[in-house]
Amino acid sequence: MKTSPILAVLLALISLSLPGCHAREEQPEVEQQTVVVTSPKVRNVVITQQYVCQIHSQRNIKVRALQGGYLEAIPVKEGQAVKTDEVLFTVIPTLYKAKFDAEMAEAKLAELELQNTERLAQQNVVSQREVALYQAKLARAKAKAKLAEAELNFAMVRAPFDGIIDRLHEQQGSLIKEGDALTTLSDNSLMWVYFNVPEARYLEFMAASSLEKEAEHIELVLANGSKFPYPASSLRIEAQFNNENGNIPFRADFPNPNRLLRHGMTGSVRIHRPLNNAVVIPQRATFEILDKRYVYVVDKDNVVHQREIAVRNELQDIFVIERGLGVDDKFVYEGMRQVHDGQKTEYEFRPPDRILADQQHRAE
Repeated sequence: MKTSPILAVLLALISLSLPGCHAREEQPEVEQQTVVVTSPKVRNVVITQQYVCQIHSQRNIKVRALQGGYLEAIPVKEGQAVKTDEVLFTVIPTLYKAKFDAEMAEAKLAELELQNTERLAQQNVVSQREVALYQAKLARAKAKAKLAEAELNFAMVRAPFDGIIDRLHEQQGSLIKEGDALTTLSDNSLMWVYFNVPEARYLEFMAASSLEKEAEHIELVLANGSKFPYPASSLRIEAQFNNENGNIPFRADFPNPNRLLRHGMTGSVRIHRPLNNAVVIPQRATFEILDKRYVYVVDKDNVVHQREIAVRNELQDIFVIERGLGVDDKFVYEGMRQVHDGQKTEYEFRPPDRILADQQHRAE
């Protein structure tokens, strides 16, 4: 029976679609990577811990009016540095000045009356009891004069310490009441930098050394990434933990002679702490499964075993191991995709010093 051309084409297409009926493309051979094994390295490292911080002036207060009235011309400007006892604001003191003058006049009159009574007492015209009465009257008049003087002085608001004036909340001619906030005064000579430390880190601090020595390892990083040029002068720890987040507030004090830092700024605190005889391994030798970190350990029979490790700290390209590996263990550094748990393998051993040196060279 003769096959039609159309049927022949269909039979040819069907045959090509069947498995095994066409030539298999040649696949390039994958080059096997050498399995490289190394050991943990014991060495001294510097651990850096970074915390977000808030920067506060050591003294930051609201300057309030001590008396009510109208503000006179304000002698200071926003952002101006002022000295202790410098006049910042003056409330029109007409009423207080008049009261002070009246009380001073009463005190002067009482003094004259006392002098006259003492002269009469010397002539035995009046008794000593009369003298004592006028002495008390003079004392009362002087006390009322001092009170009037204090009220007059309250009309002038002075700087209680050296600092920087913030925004002026009231202007000349404003009618203010007693207790109204006029501005804010900040003493920026020393800044208090607050940051929260987890409980575990707090225990490390307390077990390490004195807080004075720990302050030497603290540096302040500003919002633009630059380092504050002055080191911390002291370190303080507050009394109570925050039960909600498990943190405790720390405070590092930084001198601020150039007044670069201002109240309310933010940044980061870096604490560099030396750690002696730490067990370190390359980060690339580990892998993660369900938030747990593992390495492939090679036993004395060259059999690979998956082992969980606990990382204490993370540095550049290396992990500081808390538990799971010892200095005598061997683990897979390269070729992890070529091994699996329970497999016997051949490998090349490289000393850990060489591995870490190669990592540092690549980082540079």
